Amino acid sequence: MKDQSQNTPSELVRICEALIFAADKPLSLERMRALVDEAAAGDDSAVDLPALKAAIAELQCHYQGRGVELVKVGSGYRFQTCTGVSDVVNRLWDEKPQKYSRALLETLALVAYRQPITRGDIEEIRGVSVSSNIIKTLVEREWIRVIGHRDVPGRPAIYATTKVFLDYFNLHSLDQLPALADVRDIDTISREIAQQLELEDTQEPEAQDSGEKETTGESPALGTLN
Repeated sequence: MKDQSQNTPSELVRICEALIFAADKPLSLERMRALVDEAAAGDDSAVDLPALKAAIAELQCHYQGRGVELVKVGSGYRFQTCTGVSDVVNRLWDEKPQKYSRALLETLALVAYRQPITRGDIEEIRGVSVSSNIIKTLVEREWIRVIGHRDVPGRPAIYATTKVFLDYFNLHSLDQLPALADVRDIDTISREIAQQLELEDTQEPEAQDSGEKETTGESPALGTLN
């Protein structure tokens, strides 16, 4: 006879906590339900989404005010360190935080706020050409992706942000991006992106050198991550 205990509310909270803690990436409710149902194969009392949501809500309440928190990002739920302890946690890593060029930050900001957008659109707004390495770096980091091609001569690629972008910047949806007035210069936008990168230092220990510089010789902005 199958053990029914995993479908009790308290046990489901424990299971969700263990799954999210052990996962190497955010977990969606659908994925958690599939894992629980698979473990209970043949059990007629499969877990439902309302029960999972209640378990997640209980976990979030339990971790309020602690050093780690349970948050919902683009691709699901994850545990992460609270920003209030980031200065201390940053001391775990001796290496200098990653620096990104102003050109890369401005390009990412324009994709985030003006998507869907082409490379030509970005160049028109910024007034300078965009290095192929910048686009390559953003695509390789999975912060942006090609979602189609514009029906004009040359069929330029159309870019948009990804769920990985949402996850990295601790966002559930694009609606959570900081509100920007219609008249805001690109320098201000890129500074906000850089500041958010600094806040995210403790969330992703991964590091990779982007190596991009502004084609007009502008100095790099101090966007950082581990």
